[in-house]
Formats: sequence, C-alpha cells, structure tokens
Amino acid sequence: MRSLGGRTVDLLVIGGGIIGAGIARDAALRGLEVALVEQSDFGSGTTSRPTRLIHGGLRYLELFDFALVRSDMREREILLRIASHLVFPLPFLLPLYRPTFFYQLKLRLGMQLYDLLSLDKSLPKRQHLDRNATLAAEPSLEPDGLEGAWRFYDAQVPLIERLVVENLIDATSRGAFVLNHARVVDFLREDERVVGARVRDATGAANVEIRARFTVVATGPWLDRTITPLRKRPGPLLRLTKGVHIVTRHAVEQAHVLFAKSDGRLFFVIPWRDATIVGTTDTDYTGDPGNVAASEKDVRYLQDEARRAFPSAPFDEIYFTWAGVRALVREEGVSEGEVSRKHALFDHAAREGVEGILSVVGGKITAYRAIAEEVVDVASRRLARYAPSRSADELLPGARPADHAARPGDLTLEATTRAHLTSIYGARAREILDLTRADPSLAAPLCPHHRGVEAEVVHAVQSEWALTLGDVLLRRTAVGLSACQALDCVDRVADRMAGLLGWDPDRRHDEVEAYRREVEPMRRFSTE
Repeated sequence: MRSLGGRTVDLLVIGGGIIGAGIARDAALRGLEVALVEQSDFGSGTTSRPTRLIHGGLRYLELFDFALVRSDMREREILLRIASHLVFPLPFLLPLYRPTFFYQLKLRLGMQLYDLLSLDKSLPKRQHLDRNATLAAEPSLEPDGLEGAWRFYDAQVPLIERLVVENLIDATSRGAFVLNHARVVDFLREDERVVGARVRDATGAANVEIRARFTVVATGPWLDRTITPLRKRPGPLLRLTKGVHIVTRHAVEQAHVLFAKSDGRLFFVIPWRDATIVGTTDTDYTGDPGNVAASEKDVRYLQDEARRAFPSAPFDEIYFTWAGVRALVREEGVSEGEVSRKHALFDHAAREGVEGILSVVGGKITAYRAIAEEVVDVASRRLARYAPSRSADELLPGARPADHAARPGDLTLEATTRAHLTSIYGARAREILDLTRADPSLAAPLCPHHRGVEAEVVHAVQSEWALTLGDVLLRRTAVGLSACQALDCVDRVADRMAGLLGWDPDRRHDEVEAYRREVEPMRRFSTE
C-alpha cells in the first residue's frame, strides 16, 4: 500500500540509502511511527557503489583518528553478529617490498594499534608472513623485492544492497512505512517549523503529503540540493568526491591493501563473489551525483596499479565498473584523500532557526548503525519519546535462526541453488522455497550462468518493493551483478514482472530499455 492514509508520523526519513534505512529501523525498534521516502530505489545511490568493506580503516591510524577507528571496529563486530548472513570476516594481506627499518616499525606499531583498538573483536589477530608464506597465499603477487606481508582481518559485505533491504524489512515489520521512487518536491512548513514533505510518487504519478513531527534528511551526496529550500545562509555542507571501482575476472585469492606506485594512494584488490574488485579512486566531483560514471582515465589508473602488483592477473578482462559520489563533511585546504570520513549532524534549529528537522552530513557504511542510533537519540528527545536503542542487539531478519526443515510439497532443488538462496536471503530463503512449492514453475533458472530462480523475481516484487527491472536485478536478486549483468535474461524477467505489475507491451518495452540505460554506464569498459 503506497498511502499513509492522512496520518502524521513521528519521524519522516528522507533518503533510502544505508544510513536512511538504518535510521528507519532504529526508530521503529524504539516504537516510533516512521515513514521513509527515497527518490529512486532503496540503496541505488552511493550505497551500492562502495568497496563493500566493513572495516576500521587502517589508513585513519596515520591521521591519528583513533576514535574513528575504535568506533568502526565496534560497529564491525556488531554487524558480524546482527547481519551474519551478509557480513563476513575477510583476511587481508599488506605486502612489504624492500621496506625500510622505519617503515617496518611504523607498520608493526600500526598493526598492534589496529588490534588494540578492537579489544572485543572476534576476528583473528594480525600475523606477519615471510616471503615464502606470502607467495604461497597469493602466487600472483609481484615477487621482485617482496620480503613478506602482514595478514590482518576486517569484514566484507558482498551485497550491501541486501543490507539496506533487510533494515527496511525489519523496520516495516515494526510498523514503518517506506516508499521508493518518490522524490521530495517541497517541505511542508508552519512558520519556521518543518512539519513534513510533499512527495512525488512516480509510480502513482501523484503528489503525496507526508506530515511528520520530526524530519531527518539522509540523502548523501544529494543533501545540499535537498535542503536548499530551507537554507538561509549560502554555502554547501558537503565536499563531494568520486570513487570508481572496476570488476574483473577472478584474479586474486586474497584481499590486498596496496599503495599505488604512481601517487602513493591506498587502494584495494579484493575477491568478490566470482570476480575481483579493484578500487578506489578519490577525486573531487562537482556534477549531479546521479550522472557519475567511470572515465577512461579512472579505469586505466586502476588497471595499471593492479597490474604492477599482480603482473600475470587478468585485469584486462573487465566485467563492469561502478562509480559513486562520496558525501564528505566539507573541508577546505586538504586533498581529497585527507578529508575526514567522520559524519556530522546539521541542526537546522540551532544553525538557522528552522525547527523540526535534522540533516546527516557524510558518513561511512561501516558506521551506518551508529550514525542511525545517534540521529534517533536526537530525534526521540526532541519528540519527548526517548527510549534506548536496540539496533545493536536485535538480529536482522535473515540472520535469525533458520527453518531448514523440509515441508510437504518442497521441491528438490540443487544444493548449489539452495546455497545461493541462503547467501542472498539468509534465513528468509524459506520464503523463496515456499513460493516454489506453491508454483513449481518458479523454480526455473533465471539465467544460464547464474543460480537465481524465478521465484526471486516474484519475491522481490511482492515482498521487497521492487518496481523496476533495475530494482529486481541490481538491488534484490544480484543477478545484475554477475558478469552479464542479466542482459541475457532481462526479457524473461520483464515477462514475469509484466504479469505481476500489469505492464502492457509498450510499458514492458520501456522498462527493458530503461534497464539497458541504467547499466550502460557500468558497461562502457566491459570486455565481455
């Protein structure tokens, strides 16, 4: 149901990325009435374009930002527990090439600090590997000058899109209302107080008024644009930087932290599903965040640096790229890479005399839950409805105990298909199996080179707010994150969605073309 029925909610969240989704969940867990709106699809912006790590940020030790590292380490442990089906331990190697004595000393101290700042961690401690052990762990590493490596552990969230969806599922199960493809066109105001927003519901092709006692803006790199109507003083709150990743054929066995030969910047080469991620770049960006894309210069930079580290690895074989815009708290006089990743809360009442609204400036995916807790602490106190946060203790739906028991009528699916479903949905894979039991045709494979089944499309539309092919393929099922990006099965998925959503032939054609346009910027450098 895409209507609030004229109710006034306690909290309106504008922005459906990971931070907005986390805020909605945290607030709903505390018993607040919540509505969330997102201009595109949930998790479709910057959230879906990161390095897909949950980490403390080793490089922040160099900046002496121990508080940020400690906080992120604590959040890493929480996410490994509450989202255990989506967040996994990931061992890293940091290779050492003819290191000086002082560099070795700095790294040793850094590794010790990294362990000390995560006192409650469940992951293994650091380990120093000699040259032979390093090459045994990663045979494709450049051997010339290699003296060994440090092994340490962080975590990976291969499908951050699913983490967004799971937060929203938990929020809605506790009464929250969420609406995607719904852009805020204006704020509702009474004198100097914001009392909600007017939203353009693209699906219903109508404007909807959502009234709220308090409003939070969490639109990431779109923040300055979103709050322009409320600002009395000019000047952006954000500094935007572009980050590009390339996704290549499987190239490495381990995750690696490396330093670029050309400019000394830190970058990652990481196994991801059946592929490898190389990234990221970090350059100032001034355009529309919705139009960001990788350039030839970005791609060549990442390829060249990865080849130097792994001369024989297949970095020429690019599946696709993604580019996102980081929303950083604005700092002048420092380079892109030195801008702090700390978030800030912009209190419109204290800063500009506009009551009833708070904006989130910046923030890392790793810290999303802690940011959400901080935001809801403020909002609930303003509403005189404070209750302690429960989001660090309550498991996300897919991480709860799974029902693996066979049921009458269950189909016999291949073990690889069942494993695939569990890797995407965790305990909620049971919902997919129930769909195939009711309609065995839904057990049919979606794509010749992917383990997804047609029931996932039905589930995405009926249970997870998917309204477009991109919603289903890129942000619910992950079929669009395979090498072919679902272009081999897009027509089949469109046929299924047309039946579910009542698309006529013209609408079906338009939706297929819209999906092709959505993935085109990702495929400009594809060699597939």
